[in-house]
Amino acid sequence: MAASESTGIAGADRMARGSSGETAVDAPAPASDPITDLGLVGLTLIWGSNFAVVKWALDVLSPLALNALRFPLACLVIWVVVRATGPLPRIRKRDLPALLGLGFLGNAAYQLLFIYGLDGTRAGNAALLMATVPVWALLLAAVTREGTLDRTVWWGVLLTVAGVGLMVVGGSGGVGIEGASLRGDVLMLLAAMSWAAYTVGTRPLSLRYGALPVIAWTLWSGSAVLVLLGLPSLGDARLSSLGVGPWIAVVFSGVFSLGVAYLLWYRGVVRLGSARTSAYANLVPVVALVVAWYWLGEVPTGIQLAGAAVILSGIVMARWGGRWWAGKRASRAEVGSGSS
Repeated sequence: MAASESTGIAGADRMARGSSGETAVDAPAPASDPITDLGLVGLTLIWGSNFAVVKWALDVLSPLALNALRFPLACLVIWVVVRATGPLPRIRKRDLPALLGLGFLGNAAYQLLFIYGLDGTRAGNAALLMATVPVWALLLAAVTREGTLDRTVWWGVLLTVAGVGLMVVGGSGGVGIEGASLRGDVLMLLAAMSWAAYTVGTRPLSLRYGALPVIAWTLWSGSAVLVLLGLPSLGDARLSSLGVGPWIAVVFSGVFSLGVAYLLWYRGVVRLGSARTSAYANLVPVVALVVAWYWLGEVPTGIQLAGAAVILSGIVMARWGGRWWAGKRASRAEVGSGSS
């Protein structure tokens, strides 16, 4: 369940549905649910802090060793939830290759790109680049389903790409292949694209089996790959000599960011609808920047701040701009027909 590491799970799920974005969980939503809202505030803090937590843990653990430690914890959390909610449905043989492939893409491949990308760039950069997931999911969904994109959405996509460019150029290493964070930024951008592909790819299976079973199956299969890859690194990690801090980081990232936060997200979608829940996830990059600034001392440059603003503006335009203009045109049409 790598989704909980990215700020994109919120928007990607909605964008991959199509232009309407309507599902059974979108309506009717209660006017007020303070407990669920409070849980979503906690989710924002968990996901926003996780970038800095993982970045800090990478100072004492290799990327492969860290993944091999935290993913079994996430698997355990999801297993407990599955046990509490009832048996999983039986997988059709024809769907097994797709589930295994998506498990590899959405957990093994994505997590390798994520962890090595975060290891090579700033935590704030990583959070903002992962926030572009909904844009790539929208583009991929439009291509694979032969859909069309509103002109406003295209402007949002272009703004997002421009903002990513500013983030990379504004890094402390400057422009060029020798830039200090360029490699990490590129890997993180590929991670965002891979998670977008996973989100779009799991949509039909989630409709057939339900979201929780698909997440459980793909998480467990992808985690097996990550653990196998990380076993040699674990042998060199000298785990017995690790202090309390790194273990807290492992537990936080595995149990809370990969497990508990998803459950909070799922409750929010069910109780409040995806649109209202997504609004909270939009705050994750902001939290990540503040935490990285305070905890890791990552002071962003002026160009990076401009890039952050452009990225967030592009995401808002891509996600809601088309529907806003459609509403405006519909209102004008109603006014015109009423006055004739």
